Amino acid sequence: MERKETVTLIIFIIATTLLSTAQSIVTTGLAGIMADFHVSSTTAQWVYSSFLLVLGVMIPTSAFIARRFNIRTIIVSCLGLFLVGSILAYIAPTIEVLIFARVIQAVGSGILLPITQIVLLKIIPVEKWQVYMGLFGFIIGIAPALAPTVGGVIIDSVGWREIFLLFAVITFVLMVISAIGVKLEFETSDYSLDISSLFLCVVACVGIMLGFSNIAANGFDLIYVILPIVIGFIALVIFSHRQFNIKYPLLDLRILKHKYFFFGTLFSAILYFTMCGLNVIMPLFVQNVAYHSATESGLVLLPATIIMIVFNFIGPVLANRIGVRKVLIASCIFSIVGYLVMMTYDVNSSINYMILTQVLRAIGAGLGLMPAVTWTISVVSGNVEDATAINNTVRQIIGAIGSALAVVLMAVFAGGNVDHNAISVTAFGETSIVMSILAVVMLVIVILFVHDDVEKVEV
Repeated sequence: MERKETVTLIIFIIATTLLSTAQSIVTTGLAGIMADFHVSSTTAQWVYSSFLLVLGVMIPTSAFIARRFNIRTIIVSCLGLFLVGSILAYIAPTIEVLIFARVIQAVGSGILLPITQIVLLKIIPVEKWQVYMGLFGFIIGIAPALAPTVGGVIIDSVGWREIFLLFAVITFVLMVISAIGVKLEFETSDYSLDISSLFLCVVACVGIMLGFSNIAANGFDLIYVILPIVIGFIALVIFSHRQFNIKYPLLDLRILKHKYFFFGTLFSAILYFTMCGLNVIMPLFVQNVAYHSATESGLVLLPATIIMIVFNFIGPVLANRIGVRKVLIASCIFSIVGYLVMMTYDVNSSINYMILTQVLRAIGAGLGLMPAVTWTISVVSGNVEDATAINNTVRQIIGAIGSALAVVLMAVFAGGNVDHNAISVTAFGETSIVMSILAVVMLVIVILFVHDDVEKVEV
């Protein structure tokens, strides 16, 4: 790499790491926010949920933004938005202002994350994508994993507002460095923004993610769940049809006609669905069924989270050496075994036993996620903008759906309430079977459609 390419990539990765910590760092401060603004937990959680929602909405716009603007303008603008959001959050006089500030932060974060991937993939030769994407996944994975702990220390020491003050100071410094240090330029064009597509995309993403996210609190309520989901899917259908029939699509969905890209995206979607679903139902089992504390619940998932982050790097390195097909087969086998072993859980399962079995599942997820994403984008390497945007958008939507449906599935199997009884144990086992079946589907996809010698195409 040339010096300006190296400097640009380092600045983008540091900026993305900073912005990605904003996603989860405030979770440990929700109690303080509730006390300061005298609001309920339902209202306070929007400080976190609004960020995720806007993040999902902004990601699809990254393909257009990458084509239309030079990367220095993009990173300075994203950091500028994040800076404004951080300052506003620091001085927020009401909960409404704080939520609005988080929305502004999320706009910057939602654009910068996929743009950083695009920059990386454009700078690095295709044959080295796996290793560099693995390193990127490792770095980006650590930030949100450690953020709640770091946030907790800051909050206990000086308060939740100081988190945003710290963000503001670091972001300002990074913005100055970016304005001076990012000298690399990619070809841009007068690519027009289709406002109708943008509107439909926003409605689709918000409707689907909001509707499914509300299931846990509202069941299948008509207003809060069914209506948003229906409107979201209708908007998605209209949006998809429109992309095939206009000159400047917001997302070039034609690449989904490429067989290997489609099934690679499907593999990643199923893997992400099971990951997000498990991350919700596992604490539910540990606390409500096995009667362990919230702290012990966190301890069950912590080693698995660390292992998965490590294998986010190991997986791509192995894929670069022995081929992505073998790595993804190993990923599926670890996932299948991990979910099947979870069927042995009961009300007396020890913390250590659950930690050990969760590590198996985490190895499977870590081995599979980044190699699959990188391979999928590489088969349409001539269009990394749309490939990256589509892949990230699908993961955001599927994550919301997986988190909601896993809880619903377990509750249905339990006959309503998940509690300290044999029925709930059986329900968790049956939910684990569903997850293992999905892992088998992933294995079939790999066997039939993932090959190391797939011809790369321009689309």
